[in-house]
Amino acid sequence: MQRYILRRLAQLIPSLLLITFLVFALMHAIPGDPARMMLGAGEQLDAKQLEIVRREDNLDKPLPVQYVLWLAKAASGDLGRSTTSQRRVGEEVAMRAGITFQLGLFAWLIGICIAIPAGIVSAVHRGRWPDMLATMGAVGAVALPGFWLGIMMILLFGVTLGWLPTRGYVPLAVDPLESLRHMLLPAIALGITSSALVTRQMRSALLEVLAQDYIRTARAKGLARWAIVIGHALRNAMLPVITVMGLEIGRIFAGSVVIETLFGIPGMGRLMVQAVFTRDFPVVQGCVLVMATAVLVINFATDILYAVLDPRIRYDK
Repeated sequence: MQRYILRRLAQLIPSLLLITFLVFALMHAIPGDPARMMLGAGEQLDAKQLEIVRREDNLDKPLPVQYVLWLAKAASGDLGRSTTSQRRVGEEVAMRAGITFQLGLFAWLIGICIAIPAGIVSAVHRGRWPDMLATMGAVGAVALPGFWLGIMMILLFGVTLGWLPTRGYVPLAVDPLESLRHMLLPAIALGITSSALVTRQMRSALLEVLAQDYIRTARAKGLARWAIVIGHALRNAMLPVITVMGLEIGRIFAGSVVIETLFGIPGMGRLMVQAVFTRDFPVVQGCVLVMATAVLVINFATDILYAVLDPRIRYDK
């Protein structure tokens, strides 16, 4: 196990470098002059001002050199300064990261609370109306874009019924109840889409386990159906489901970019959208670095959970 953990940790670094370099290159491929964006892009700017900005921010160097210089600073904890607010990127990201993680955790929990029961019911009642209903719901959730679902929820629960707020954010420490009310609609919009794939995987995995010989033996002993499902089948069926649950974290982070903008939540997703429009390279790179690190670490933890749930799995071979 120790060798496996070290090997997987070593794999995280190249993945993180590849992700950050691709984003770095794509940001520089956006048309326009970053130096002009930093100074306000007015006609009064002369060539000398632009040259000073390019030299100070290393924009006059080749792209690989710029990336290496940024990486060296990031390794020491310096993510640079925002070109629009002139604040340190680390401070900007730290202010927004907690909000995005709160939204992501809430959405993930909602998705799991929907997906696991729906998948179990679908597998147990295979071929009957609960299975058909859960399957149609999962297919529909996959097909629905998160932003469209968010807009429909705003119109229904916010505008028409007036039950929930549709924009803004209240810190959890200030007012927990009001914070949850503001997070509920965006979390549901993210969680429903995320729950669809987990539901399908849960159904498929549980059907495969229920067909095993030891399940037939348990039935022959006269055990109740739900005792067999919960006590014997569910633990083994959860192994492939956990993989999908871990991968869904990445989908939730990606969806938060749109959902935070739609609901006016001041998280990393919204910050990144604003930074892309203003070509604020340091902020974009900082947000990508934090999100990519979180997703890779969560996927790593998912792999380690395999051995916890199934002692038969051995990695040191």
